Amino acid sequence: MADFAVFKAQFKGDIVTPDDPDYSRAIARWAVNAQRRAKVVAFVKDEEDVRVAIKYARDSGLPIAIRGGGHNPAGASSSEGGLVIDLSRYLNGAEVDPEKRVVYVGGGALWDVVDKEAIRYGLATVAGTVNHARWLSFTGVGGLILGGGYGWLSPKHGLAIDNLVQATVVTADGSILTASDTENPDLFFGIRGGGCNFGVVTEFVLRLHPQREKVYSGMLVFPPPLLERLVDVTGKWLEEAGEKEAMMQVLTMVPDGKFAILVFPFFNGSEAEGRENFKAFFDLGPIADLTKEMPYEEINALQNPVVFHGQGMYMKGIAQRLPHFESDAKAFDYIQKVSGPEFKVNLLFEYFPLAKVSAVPSASTAFRRDPTSSILALVIWKDDTEENLERGRTVAHELAKVIIEGQQGMSSTQSLGYSNYGKLAIPTLENVPLLMCGADPEGVNGKELVPDKAKTVFADNYPRLQKIKKRYDPDNVFNKWFPITPA
Repeated sequence: MADFAVFKAQFKGDIVTPDDPDYSRAIARWAVNAQRRAKVVAFVKDEEDVRVAIKYARDSGLPIAIRGGGHNPAGASSSEGGLVIDLSRYLNGAEVDPEKRVVYVGGGALWDVVDKEAIRYGLATVAGTVNHARWLSFTGVGGLILGGGYGWLSPKHGLAIDNLVQATVVTADGSILTASDTENPDLFFGIRGGGCNFGVVTEFVLRLHPQREKVYSGMLVFPPPLLERLVDVTGKWLEEAGEKEAMMQVLTMVPDGKFAILVFPFFNGSEAEGRENFKAFFDLGPIADLTKEMPYEEINALQNPVVFHGQGMYMKGIAQRLPHFESDAKAFDYIQKVSGPEFKVNLLFEYFPLAKVSAVPSASTAFRRDPTSSILALVIWKDDTEENLERGRTVAHELAKVIIEGQQGMSSTQSLGYSNYGKLAIPTLENVPLLMCGADPEGVNGKELVPDKAKTVFADNYPRLQKIKKRYDPDNVFNKWFPITPA
């Protein structure tokens, strides 16, 4: 058993335990159902602190969780009775080098920090689609990048991992390594889509691109009867969409209790160009037009009011090869049947032109690149109860079933959707200190376990990842996000 006093003496950051006044804040999460009562929360200041924390936890037999942005609704960034390595307090900044066109980002940073800092220099990188301030945190930099990373700029610049130049990783044995094309290239391959299977990433170095100060976006609101025409227009638009445009659509219940289709168009240009580009959508006659030219850094805040801190959440990812009215309509009917003021069901469709993403060979990174659009079933409820969690899980799976049944020519692997939206149950392993990373394992209580799902998620890259796992984590310490079995 490790000595706690020695651990505290060696640790430079902040250590919070249940007896401390800020303990409740330290274990709070974006989704209330993700909160767990950790024995120790270690707010690390640097890589050495991470090394010390990992050693103490392993020597003490404590399960470990890693918190980056803290947005995991399944509780992957929390640990009941264990130790949380929290990157969010000190490793949360972003520093731009305008000459090299890169940004150095802490492993606990949120995308709003990156967006705002980079645009000061007329630059940007591929971020997520929601950013949020710290107490409303949704999308952390670490979880998004390690799981692939789609964003509004993906049509032009690819995935977030395609813009990752270098990373600093603390592995299970405490080694502090640089991962890049030239240093530890196998580890660099693994972390680009392989999640936290290989270590704790404390810093990301991301490539930046010239970005205009303002873009065209906002929200259009359509009534349910226009769904069929909207799906038709969306399919035609998607066939011709270029690198300057993207779109998100949401089937949801709006604040007045009515149901609507929310459309978030994005055009990397002026308002006049954007309105002309999306003219077919305006011709449908939206009942509200809240689109405008806006500062680039505001684009990732459009959905923040919906996914605020302190609610119960359940997420499940799926995929769609092409927009399909019949399945969308069936899903929307189901949403209207089960939603209410205190239990809201949302279905989000991400339409990003994929030519740039697909141009990168699948064997270049761990991420599985599919020619499909990502869909997210997001269920939100007020009261944090086991009954609501189970209901949320059931509803999300029913929506997934409806959408997948409406698709043809899509493999079982592709139907899993975007791995950052994918879910995985985690079996309980006694007497083994485990690490949870910041993506989205399904039911950390052990429900809905899918054996060997990592083989499906990583597809042809899985054997290579097994070899990398054997080199950097032979004891399988990091195994809470599509765990890879060492070769």
